[in-house]
Amino acid sequence: MEERKERRIIMFPLPFQGHFHPMIQIARILHHHGFSITILHTSFNFPDPSYYPNFTFRTIYHHNEEQEDPLSKPDASGMDLVTFIRQLRQSYADPFRESLAAEVGGGETECCLVSDVVWGRTSEVAAEEVGIRRMVLITSGVASFYAFAAYPLLRDKHYLPIQDSRLDELVTELPPLRVKDLPVMETNEPEELYRAVNNMVEGAKSSSGIIWNTFEDLERTTLMNFSPEFQGLIFPVGPFHKHSENILLTTKNKENHVTTEWLDKQDPQTVAYVSFGSLADIEEKEFLEIAWGLRNSQRPFLWVVRPGMVQGTEWLESLPCGFVEDIGHRGKIVKWVNQLEVLAHPAVGAFWTHCGWNSTLESICEGVPMICTPCFTDQCVNARYIVDVWQVGMMLDRNKLDKKEIEKVLRIKEMGEGMRESCLNWKKRASVCLSEHGSSSKYLEKLVGHVLSFDSYAYAS
Repeated sequence: MEERKERRIIMFPLPFQGHFHPMIQIARILHHHGFSITILHTSFNFPDPSYYPNFTFRTIYHHNEEQEDPLSKPDASGMDLVTFIRQLRQSYADPFRESLAAEVGGGETECCLVSDVVWGRTSEVAAEEVGIRRMVLITSGVASFYAFAAYPLLRDKHYLPIQDSRLDELVTELPPLRVKDLPVMETNEPEELYRAVNNMVEGAKSSSGIIWNTFEDLERTTLMNFSPEFQGLIFPVGPFHKHSENILLTTKNKENHVTTEWLDKQDPQTVAYVSFGSLADIEEKEFLEIAWGLRNSQRPFLWVVRPGMVQGTEWLESLPCGFVEDIGHRGKIVKWVNQLEVLAHPAVGAFWTHCGWNSTLESICEGVPMICTPCFTDQCVNARYIVDVWQVGMMLDRNKLDKKEIEKVLRIKEMGEGMRESCLNWKKRASVCLSEHGSSSKYLEKLVGHVLSFDSYAYAS
């Protein structure tokens, strides 16, 4: 292990929580296997390096730092993500190239660059210029990326752009997806969405390998269908957060302690944990329907309401006077939780989720059934697989966020014994894949060897 410490991997995450955390997790895994890690990170959403003492952080500043950065004050409740990502890539493309060039050629041997796949060919050009190999990290599931890769076909077959009259129609080329499940985003720049997706897919194809936060048993069929389309090697080494290097690394704070104390007082498998991620936003009307549905279900609930999540509000001011007092100790509303600890708690019996990939994997690994209310992009694909393929959840469409429907879903006892059995089966399979002879462990061994094989490339090119 010590012999590899002078072999360095440079990482370039996308500066969003759902992308940054998996990059940090795979960084810990690779560091544990003997590599030093340097993380190039945009000045937008720059993390606190003190939380990650084993890594070297470098800040990438956009060229107009003296002027107001159009990315410095993103309004998550109203931003067009397609436009935002375009601006992000444009602002940091040249600064990234300069930063990467400055990093390469020092005392260490740079094995490779690992960049988030959403950066697309931005990172490809920079890696070629300095003569190092580039791998990509895909933080979504294989099924959703496969749907992104099918965009040209979906357009040719007129599934895209999505038509309201075809929402429930089966996409015969991508079963079990329906038209409404296709990974799209509402945007004022529809053509830019297609360009961004194409850039992302082509960047993955031209890479020297794909690192995936998934495991073979979970997406075996899609992996088999997907592999022939890509020249690079594929390494499904997830679930990242369950590797030994990541399990004990949890964030402790006062709010987390209070939440754990509350959970400790609840009966096993009774609590509905509700969280819609770090980017999704909801209208005030939806927020109130959720609140009343949770209250009227008479089920214990832990609800994460992110500040600014409700459009036009700071936090809970939309709730009727006395609502929080009325729910008493049966419900708890917080701004943040350590989700890994919550899902692992024996009191949690269901997870009402937006179906982001990290949340999906974390729930599967803890054997917790899901209530699926996806918002956009890969979340819709994940939800369909959760319900119809893995059979570990049930759907609650966003257009059905009525308090009576919510109450009805939450009152379904344990969401069915069959579903509970399926959840426990997947939990076991996730654990097996990380065992000594499991698929993820074998792929990780191959990944380490693959990265080490790049040593001779850097200065021979």
